[in-house]
Amino acid sequence: MTSELTSLSQHPFLTSVTAGLPGQVRASADGTLLTVSRVGAPDSRFSWTGSVLRPLDGVPEAADVLAVAEAVYATQPGLPVLRGEGPLGRALSEAGVVVASADGQGWEIPADLLWQQAGPWLSPRGQAAGCYPLLHTMTNGKRHPLRRPKIDGVLYERFIPWLNETISFRLIDVEQDAERLNRWMNDPRVAVIWEETGDLDVHRAYIETKLADPHMVPVIGCFDGQPFGYFEVYWAKENRIAPYYDAEDFDRGWHVLVGEDAYRGKARVSAWLPSLMHFMFLDDPRTQRIVGEPAASHSQQIRNLERSGFAKVKQFSFPHKRAMLVMLLRERFFGERLWAPQDDSLRAAAVTPVAAE
Repeated sequence: MTSELTSLSQHPFLTSVTAGLPGQVRASADGTLLTVSRVGAPDSRFSWTGSVLRPLDGVPEAADVLAVAEAVYATQPGLPVLRGEGPLGRALSEAGVVVASADGQGWEIPADLLWQQAGPWLSPRGQAAGCYPLLHTMTNGKRHPLRRPKIDGVLYERFIPWLNETISFRLIDVEQDAERLNRWMNDPRVAVIWEETGDLDVHRAYIETKLADPHMVPVIGCFDGQPFGYFEVYWAKENRIAPYYDAEDFDRGWHVLVGEDAYRGKARVSAWLPSLMHFMFLDDPRTQRIVGEPAASHSQQIRNLERSGFAKVKQFSFPHKRAMLVMLLRERFFGERLWAPQDDSLRAAAVTPVAAE
């Protein structure tokens, strides 16, 4: 299994920037030595022999362990479990990242526990906010939890090895994004689905309305800092979808608009779709289900969702369209590692990054 890590010797895995710990993970030419380099911190080295990770510089920082574990799993998506030996701080065990090996001879970092950690991907402010206190309130006759105030700036960031790019989601900004959203909404390809054409003032008002809506988090998606799409992440209990199924307090849903033609296609969908789902599950650990309501006639989108772990629940009729209710369970997303593409060709690209071709 070490050979699969040799790609990191030429093309390092980038660690999260939003967590305030920008850096990278590199491998030696034979893949047996992994080095985590972060701005403002000394390098941390790990040996990788026979699929076992061992810290080489005493007790490593938790951020370094998270970074090297993410790089190993991303480079080896089929790895059953990352096993380790040697010293680790208690913080990782207390946070639910590291568990004792079944044989009692070391420790393990299960993939589904690692990927439920906020640290590597959520912004520091998002991590600090944690679970908002549970207090029910009423909106338009609907009883639901009081929602956390919006956090501005970058909310989530993740390196995508099969694209060799970083995806991020940030809260939309009226001054920065109104002209862009106006162009996207007036694109005929988008307008036929969203039906939100209009002038710049219309879309400035549209953004302001979404930002003022407690149940909605409107975000701009970027690859390497370049905006490519607009997403509306919503709480289902207060949304128009709620009357059509038994919505739970922390169910979430989303709407999507990919505005730039250069960012369409299967490889991009395999990056932004699971990353958006990952963000929603991390943003509040009480979220157990993500729902969607694509047009029942939109067969391509429904196929993309099925490949990403969504189950078709039923068709139903909104006043404006016939829709398919789809649902993704938290247990399935993390248990089946759906943050990584299930397509073999994209898995191969994850081992040999795009930049190497």
